[in-house]
Amino acid sequence: MSKLAALPSVEKLAASLATDTPLPRPLINLFVRQQIDHFRQLLLQDEEHTREDIENTTRTALQAFANSRLQPVINGTGVLIHTNLGRSPLGPRAASALQTIATGYSNLEFDLPSGTRGKRAGYLETALACLLETPAATAVNNCAAALVLTLRTLVQESKNEVIVSRSELVEIGGGFRIPEILETSGAKLVEVGATNKTHLHDYQKAITPQTALILKVHRSNFYIDGFIGEPEIPELAALAKEHQIPLIEDLGSGAMMDTDALAPIEHEPTPQECLKRGIDLVIFSGDKLLGGPQSGIIGGRADLVAQIKKEPFFRAVRCDKLILTTLQESIDQYLETKADPTQSDVPVIKFLRTSVATLRQRAENILKELSPENTTIAIAETTARPGGGTMPRSEFPSIALKLVPQNQSISKLAKKLRSATPAIVGYTTDEALFLDLRTIFPETDTTVIQSLKKHLS
Repeated sequence: MSKLAALPSVEKLAASLATDTPLPRPLINLFVRQQIDHFRQLLLQDEEHTREDIENTTRTALQAFANSRLQPVINGTGVLIHTNLGRSPLGPRAASALQTIATGYSNLEFDLPSGTRGKRAGYLETALACLLETPAATAVNNCAAALVLTLRTLVQESKNEVIVSRSELVEIGGGFRIPEILETSGAKLVEVGATNKTHLHDYQKAITPQTALILKVHRSNFYIDGFIGEPEIPELAALAKEHQIPLIEDLGSGAMMDTDALAPIEHEPTPQECLKRGIDLVIFSGDKLLGGPQSGIIGGRADLVAQIKKEPFFRAVRCDKLILTTLQESIDQYLETKADPTQSDVPVIKFLRTSVATLRQRAENILKELSPENTTIAIAETTARPGGGTMPRSEFPSIALKLVPQNQSISKLAKKLRSATPAIVGYTTDEALFLDLRTIFPETDTTVIQSLKKHLS
């Protein structure tokens, strides 16, 4: 390995990587050795490869490997909660708190007044319950874990049936499906209703002594329209209460304020609304419309939350100090800005309420700095989307830079920008590459300008 590292060609290869952070030399050496072993096998099979072929292929593969390292990306797609680009960015307050806690010690499980072992997440759970206007709440490391944990807690061997409407047997991100999650938790799925219509009596007929709970799953990543119908939550809540069965709803997106008041989009049900209408427990994500870290939040009846926290599986999915810190700051800020959401510095909220006029002015300022000879740049009226499996019908006006290159293909220009440092990701059509300014932080406009000057030539 040391001889390999000393080769001039490997030195040249390491120096050619277009990344801000150099890869560790042992990692480069390992990658090169694997490539050499691969080509050795090909040569033994009588495939012909020149030294130049091997070096070029290895360089391209190593650059692709280096680019897979987690790094900042400028999001020009117009999708606010972009699952592939890390979902919701944290606000400056949460990010600052994260650095402070991550780089030192903290009172994670230490009671400072008494000097004895303390309770993890005690402050956060109280703040969450306050925000949700409910008796109790807790958090785990993601929303899928929150659902599995809740089901594992409430489903027993003698009462293992979970009633779900056929219209809510959804597939969430990563190919995970609600029926599979139910099976993982040991529950037996009982489907009721039809794809487009489920009636209250469908639920009523399905209830047996083996029924553990009724589960509702918010259709946050798709919608059905036309000849449809389902019982109102208060009706279903009354039925569940009559039979002493918990009514649980997986909301997914976790909107903490009226989305239709922030932008010209549909109203997304909030956990507070659902709890007030009779839901016993709500489950939702922390890194979607909430704008916090990846986490799954559970809130509602105190007795059910207490049961969930006693489930042994709770320890396996509990939040670490980094999630707790950023989620704590995010919730605190919601509580502080509850009277006036426009004061929030949560990026998703800011992106939603930014006016088209402001975006257009930014676009005009960027255009003033650019005068490429081989690319036509214009200001285009586009539409942005919430993304992240939330509000699939919602689109709202936005402004983008429309780039039409003459001396290179659109796909080649897009790849150049994706390979830049930092990477810039837009979206393409047959006629142009678009960079939507709604999801580009204003403070990175200068970086965008510099990158465009470099790659449009």
